[in-house]
Amino acid sequence: MTTTFLAGTTSSQAPAPSSAALTGKRRVAFASYVDENYLPGFLALLRSLALSNPGVCEDFVVLHDDLRPGSIAKIRALHPRIVLRRVNAEHYDSYKKGDQDNYLVRKAYFILDVFRIREYDTVITLDTDMVVLGDLGELLRLREGLAAVPQFFYGQHKLNSGLLVIQREYLTDAFCAKLDATGRSGDYELDKHDQGILNAVLDGDFVRLDARYNFVKRRLSGDLPVPDDTAILHFTGRHKPWQGGEAGYSLAEECWRGFDLSDADFHAAYLASSGGLHHDLLVHFGTPHVMRTGDVECARKVAAAHIAAGDYQDAVDILSSVHIPLDAAWPHEVLGHALMSVSRYEEAKAQLLLATSAPNRAATAYARLAQMAWVHGDNAEALRYATAGISVDPTHRSSRLWAQRAGTVPAQEQGSPGEQLAHVAFYMDRQGNAGDKLLPETVRLAFGEDTTSRRWHSVHAHRLFDEKALERVNARRGLVIGGGGLFIPDTMPNGNSAWQWNVADEQLRGIDVPIMVYAVGFNAFDGQSYRAGRFRESLRLLVEKSAFFGLRNHGSIAKVRAMLPDHLHDRVRFQPCPTTVSRQLVPGWTDPLHREDTVLLNAAYDRAGLRFGHDYGHFLAEIAKAVRGIGEHTEVRCAAHSLDDERIAFDLRREHGISLPVIPMYDFDNDAIRDLYARTRLVIGMRGHAGMIPFGVGTPIISLISHPKMAYFLADIERPEWGISVHERNLGAMLTERAIGILDAHAATVADVHERQQTLWKVTEANAADLRRILGA
Repeated sequence: MTTTFLAGTTSSQAPAPSSAALTGKRRVAFASYVDENYLPGFLALLRSLALSNPGVCEDFVVLHDDLRPGSIAKIRALHPRIVLRRVNAEHYDSYKKGDQDNYLVRKAYFILDVFRIREYDTVITLDTDMVVLGDLGELLRLREGLAAVPQFFYGQHKLNSGLLVIQREYLTDAFCAKLDATGRSGDYELDKHDQGILNAVLDGDFVRLDARYNFVKRRLSGDLPVPDDTAILHFTGRHKPWQGGEAGYSLAEECWRGFDLSDADFHAAYLASSGGLHHDLLVHFGTPHVMRTGDVECARKVAAAHIAAGDYQDAVDILSSVHIPLDAAWPHEVLGHALMSVSRYEEAKAQLLLATSAPNRAATAYARLAQMAWVHGDNAEALRYATAGISVDPTHRSSRLWAQRAGTVPAQEQGSPGEQLAHVAFYMDRQGNAGDKLLPETVRLAFGEDTTSRRWHSVHAHRLFDEKALERVNARRGLVIGGGGLFIPDTMPNGNSAWQWNVADEQLRGIDVPIMVYAVGFNAFDGQSYRAGRFRESLRLLVEKSAFFGLRNHGSIAKVRAMLPDHLHDRVRFQPCPTTVSRQLVPGWTDPLHREDTVLLNAAYDRAGLRFGHDYGHFLAEIAKAVRGIGEHTEVRCAAHSLDDERIAFDLRREHGISLPVIPMYDFDNDAIRDLYARTRLVIGMRGHAGMIPFGVGTPIISLISHPKMAYFLADIERPEWGISVHERNLGAMLTERAIGILDAHAATVADVHERQQTLWKVTEANAADLRRILGA
């Protein structure tokens, strides 16, 4: 069947802002000034930072004026996120004090270049004669002012050199102008122990840090031991450990020599670190270690890190490069996981069967085997494997999930195929995410009131779309794909498309009924990307084949267009998520006559590292302030879209003594979800559909933005003020003020929601007319 493409109404859009700009996520970097003489010290610093904080990997800005290529290569080998930045020596010629050939003086000048950095919100400077011995989490969580350790010998009103924690308000042209003016005036003191220009400008106005964050060597004179709580040891003075050291400091210098390691010894030490290892560091150090040693356990760790980041082929490659003994169950299981994620199913099955031999890995291996069987449509085999997993570990949640899926009897189709539309969607499990549970039905309502199997043939996006599935779809009137954030690489990875629908190009080309992509979203998080060309190729083919290609916000439109050739841009159009216009779609809908005097709070915890970065403690404390402030006005309850969402209630009670009633929306049916949101006065939500669903039933919202899609939606309805970043410094006060403002002007805000909704409904109606023409209805 030949399909006719109907052009979209929006042919050009401005490029979408960066994800970080939309989410407000704080960008953190370390910085040092490095020259050839102090290179050995800097290399030891990098090793110490990784070994003492194995879960931390931020950009490291290297300020330099003359580093050799070989030196740069050594630096890059010790950190995967090095940012090189040349300083301008001539810039300081006009300064009136100091010998420009003296390293200590030059460093005091050049480190001021850190204040010219504009790419980051927080910059932490470290001297090259430092080593990191302890946790730097407190420094990474700092959000205000300019912090440093006061000078130990020269008075508490001056800061000590070496460590600065600088926030964005100091990374400005205005502050740099003050530094320059002071430098040119000569109105400052400068010696080898302090940054005189900076001290002159600050005049004691800085945040005081504990001395353990810049513990100077001079305090250890007489071979005193380094205190156990020292976080950063600073080898001040002329004699550096790599230059022969200095009498009277042997214990301190022994500490430094613990980080003067060969690459092989350093890699081995990092991989043996306890606690969570950062993905980037694990891959950066683990890969050469595996290539050098063939270490199977290390290869497993590196592969698991690749899988966690969505780099499935890299995981296959690293584990395939080593010999895995038959009885090494865990590596077999991880390789099986990686292989199934790139759709090499038979190889994956062999690896996972090997993994079932070990009791501690068997349940997980059986669950993955059940998943693969389910993906291939074999419910009987899926149930057999899931049951085996439960027999090994009766508490194994994943095995129970696949047993539930495999044992579910599909709805009987009541109509004839010629009257039906096929519908590719993510059909959520019984206790799954409430928003995703509601989506398939709401998409169907956009095509008519009958959402049952009489009019619809369900195609689960995560099941392999094979020849039989293709035959079933081609027997229908058309194929609808949506809604939800199907363009995401890691929810249910496959190598056929690299997005949620498990369809190979051959089967996609074979579809000969109209394809209608409806309200799909580009759902990558800030810090998450689609690395595979496979996604781009599948996306391009899908756009070429589609008679209608509608994305649910203009941010997604910009992202997808950037991946397409120019001639396909106009095929991508705006189709709001149908949940945002539920009042117009649900048959017999009436707005509630009365609302409960409640505010519903939703927080999301999937991919928490990408959502919060270093700021979860800050977020929780600010939410506690807001709950207390709003609670004086209206009762606040926790609305949990999924089981994990209940964590906000647990954490608030444990950390701040606040108890919230929890509403388990994951147990609700679709009518109950809509009814709950329609009867409350305000929803404060972090999940996309904790904003779109209440908006769609006429309830005011405030979005807690930790994902770009939240900002995309608010931009589309021209109400960006209804969103606040989870990283906002004054989140608690702002959220309280906006929430109470909405509650005090509730009728007017509801009317505004209805008006905003009308703009989305007009787009939906116009698209519906095009869809009717496509279907010949």
